[in-house]
Amino acid sequence: MKKAVYFFCDDPFDPVAGNVLAAVRHFFSPEETSLLIDGLPVLAWSSPSGDLFSFVRTLKVVSHDYSRYLPVMTDHFADCDLAGIITWHEGENAPDGILTTHTTGDVDSGAFGPADPECMRNLLLAMEQGRVEEGMEDYRVVTEATHWSGMVYGGGGPDRILRYPVPLLDIEIGSSPRCWSDDRAARVLARSLLSVFTGDGKEVRNILCAGGVHFDPNFAAAALTSWNGSAFGVSHILANQWLVGGRYEEETGPDKLDRCVASIRGGISAIAFHDNLKGPYKDRFRALGERLGIPVVKHQPLRSPEKIPWR
Repeated sequence: MKKAVYFFCDDPFDPVAGNVLAAVRHFFSPEETSLLIDGLPVLAWSSPSGDLFSFVRTLKVVSHDYSRYLPVMTDHFADCDLAGIITWHEGENAPDGILTTHTTGDVDSGAFGPADPECMRNLLLAMEQGRVEEGMEDYRVVTEATHWSGMVYGGGGPDRILRYPVPLLDIEIGSSPRCWSDDRAARVLARSLLSVFTGDGKEVRNILCAGGVHFDPNFAAAALTSWNGSAFGVSHILANQWLVGGRYEEETGPDKLDRCVASIRGGISAIAFHDNLKGPYKDRFRALGERLGIPVVKHQPLRSPEKIPWR
């Protein structure tokens, strides 16, 4: 039996979580448990295969008040295989019409939460299937660079990320009121949450992605790519801006990258960096690949994965 837990802010402040939870309750009718969080009973649903899914309602977005909710997470949900925060995405110049997810980590400091590429891939595949089934041609399923919203909202220092031993994803709809209130998007996320442990039988080859922009289309495409019975497993994505901000070209860079790789379940089979990444950062990833004995490629070969010299 595997376990997943999802957190939903039970307040209109979050324009997405309530809609998605309503869809979960409509489709799956989870039952109330005796465990109370913020005075609200945790909901639970078991799949036909015996996997357990918990749905936790909170008064605030978990990552906005991490000091408050971290004890809840560690006391009650530390034995889960995956966790997710369902919320909205917005931001200046943010793309609209997106269904997205990202791993948790503070790239600047090198604090990376656990990541499970296979579960993340299952989620993305389910989101893409749901998008197609709902006829949402105006939406895209995309990956987002690794980050932690707690840094923005005063959730404490990045060391808090390391205190929760479960892979934690932000799962979002963006990036405008039109999309946040879209019932189709809520239905897609609701169904997708219950698919994180359901794979398609392909051999998942984990890759570490580096460089590029926050919503880099090359890494998003790779996350949905499969070939000859294999598929990419995308999890941590280290965007260019945070590699520069974290000074990965300096002597602390290799240690940060080692911690990143160590946080990825199953390790990595290759490294892909964006061709626009500057030379000193490319050298860091080439050296990492040499130490690990794995191929290091630019982003273009991700379009022809069968040509990558896998080892």
